[in-house]
Amino acid sequence: MRESEEAATAGTGAPEGDARSAQNAADTPGAPGAPNARDAVRALRPSQIREVANAGFGVPDVLPFWFGESDRVTPQFIRDAASRALADGATFYTHNLGIAPLREALADYVSALHGETTPGHVAVTSAGVNALMLAAQLVVGAGDRAVAVTPLWPNLVEIPKILGASVETVSLTYGADGWTLDVERLLAALTPGTRMLMINSPNNPTGWTMTREAQRTVLEHCRRHGIWIVADEVYERLHYGAHGRPAPSFLDLATRDERVIAVNSFSKAWLMTGWRLGWLVAPAGLMDDLGKLVEYNTSCAPSFVQQAGVVAVREGERFTQSLVADLRASRDHLVAALQSIPGIDVRSPAGAMYLFFSLPGGEHSLELCKALVREAGLGLAPGSAFGEEGEGFVRWCYACDPARLDAGVARLRGFLASRGLA
Repeated sequence: MRESEEAATAGTGAPEGDARSAQNAADTPGAPGAPNARDAVRALRPSQIREVANAGFGVPDVLPFWFGESDRVTPQFIRDAASRALADGATFYTHNLGIAPLREALADYVSALHGETTPGHVAVTSAGVNALMLAAQLVVGAGDRAVAVTPLWPNLVEIPKILGASVETVSLTYGADGWTLDVERLLAALTPGTRMLMINSPNNPTGWTMTREAQRTVLEHCRRHGIWIVADEVYERLHYGAHGRPAPSFLDLATRDERVIAVNSFSKAWLMTGWRLGWLVAPAGLMDDLGKLVEYNTSCAPSFVQQAGVVAVREGERFTQSLVADLRASRDHLVAALQSIPGIDVRSPAGAMYLFFSLPGGEHSLELCKALVREAGLGLAPGSAFGEEGEGFVRWCYACDPARLDAGVARLRGFLASRGLA
């Protein structure tokens, strides 16, 4: 018998077999004393989008519209820049906050869109989601209260919970004008003592885009109560307003040294999802502490990826404008196609790259999406993946060729007809 087993049975009169049974029970997940992760981590909701995607393994010829990325590869000029950087030996650590040329390029880029911004207010991160985690780590901790506007990409709601904070959600509402925000309801939730507000606009999954007037009202309220705003603006360029302007941003209204952190990414505007490169704009006074957090999370973003990012920012404007025009056309094409199917309720969103719409059977969206994969080879994201507020809806990423969208619409129409739902 091992020493630990002897200690466990000493003075109890328990036979050796019983001690082993007790030890095995303790190692059972969920049992007292089991080697489990922290309760806050175990309570995180798993990705239902991944659950649907997993149901597609082994199903031939699935049309996947479930993930938030284009079916096009990163532009050649960006890939060439990364290849050159690798050939030149850019394989070493960099400054925690990013290489100087990229911080300078991003400062110029943000300044052109939203007003004067210095490199001292910009930090480079290993992906936009990493920027969101770092922003939350900067300002919230155990026992703090955060508020989030939903339906929402689940990462934003779950990140504060990893840190021990609580999250209250304020839901958008759906009606004749699509998804809208009741600003007064949001302000009522932003009580004194709230530490952080998380807003994603343009929004994943709904495409809702916050108006300048609403941003001004919320910013003034948060200023009065000392509430941090973490603005996820990764879709700001995927906005379908006039003159190709980006979506309204809190950076248009806030000074650079107040409680506003704007998070962005290279994934959407330059089709660099797999590169894992992002940035944030934050008060200069946070940067030293942010550098510590970057060190303890990832140390730095890869050097050759950052050098490709410089080229994307400096030379990619024409590409981004072309991409937005293509996405607008795909959005309009898919909206018209879906509106021709009885029982589907869809509105044309102002931004992002998704349609979030209701359809027969959507009240059980996870089960519906799994059935769509198995029976129709059609991959959509369930609305419940974005919180209970999203139940009854599904998300379709339209960042692809219109012919591919048509094939997906045909499969959806056939599926609904086969079940007598359309």
